Amino acid sequence: MIRYLAILAQTLAAVALAPALVGFIRWLKARLQGRTGAAPWQPYYEIRKLFGKEAVVSHTASWLFKATPFMVFGTSVAVASLVPLILAPSDSFVIGDLFAVVYLLLLGTFFLALAGLDTGSPFGGMGASREMTVVALTEPTVALSIVALALNAGSTNLSQIVARTIAEPSMALGPGHLLAFAALFIVTLAENGRLPVDNPSTHLELTMIHEAMVLEYSGPYLALVEWGAALKLLVFLALAANLFMPWGIAVSLAPAAVLMGLVSFIVKLAVLAAAIAVLETRVAKLRLFRVPELLSASFVLALLAVMSTFLAR
Repeated sequence: MIRYLAILAQTLAAVALAPALVGFIRWLKARLQGRTGAAPWQPYYEIRKLFGKEAVVSHTASWLFKATPFMVFGTSVAVASLVPLILAPSDSFVIGDLFAVVYLLLLGTFFLALAGLDTGSPFGGMGASREMTVVALTEPTVALSIVALALNAGSTNLSQIVARTIAEPSMALGPGHLLAFAALFIVTLAENGRLPVDNPSTHLELTMIHEAMVLEYSGPYLALVEWGAALKLLVFLALAANLFMPWGIAVSLAPAAVLMGLVSFIVKLAVLAAAIAVLETRVAKLRLFRVPELLSASFVLALLAVMSTFLAR
């Protein structure tokens, strides 16, 4: 029972921290660009305001349009409960593994693309088409980049992968480890609509991907979609932080270890969020036909990581 309560606690912590992560990236980008910017906790105000508004639904929308925000938010919460965030005991701690995480992430994206098509909006259809093109290249890359670590751990259980990396710190400097991290970081930018793949701060119809699919949402529905997207970003950064740099994560349920795990988790998120903010202030958005080239390069990096790990065994 204590283990299930621990999973619930770290999941609720992730849900609570997700809007702050997005707000921190926005605030840091503004400071790097010489602007004051909104406070890091501004997304909390936006979500609360959206929950207080009335939802406007197109008369051509079906039940799928209304169910998608709950599916997007629910799958993000489910994935957050399967990923080692603050705790990662050496024994079997979570009920899911790599494949459960990948397919749950894909399920939320699949429903969001269907919702973009459901209203009959040309922008929704355009965004759904682009999103499926991106996902077709990113989801295999996510799986391969983590498989490169699973080969050394002998298991696809994420907690055991973390435990193996902690037991053998030299693995973190191996070529397979570094290549897999680079591949997962590129995929993180693409899956979450960040530059150079997508621009999260624009509504320009000819370039947007994620925003095109959620353009018809408003009120509580939009709040759930945005909250789910923020939680998805946190999950991807947690995978990059704790699978590749697991030091500081709690390996027991002792209060001091859990507190240290929480602090290290927040610090890792802040470092990766700062890297995204710096990158987005230095690069421009790629042309749409160049995006598959970048994602194909990330897939090749993940494949090389698997080959390098397999040959080094």
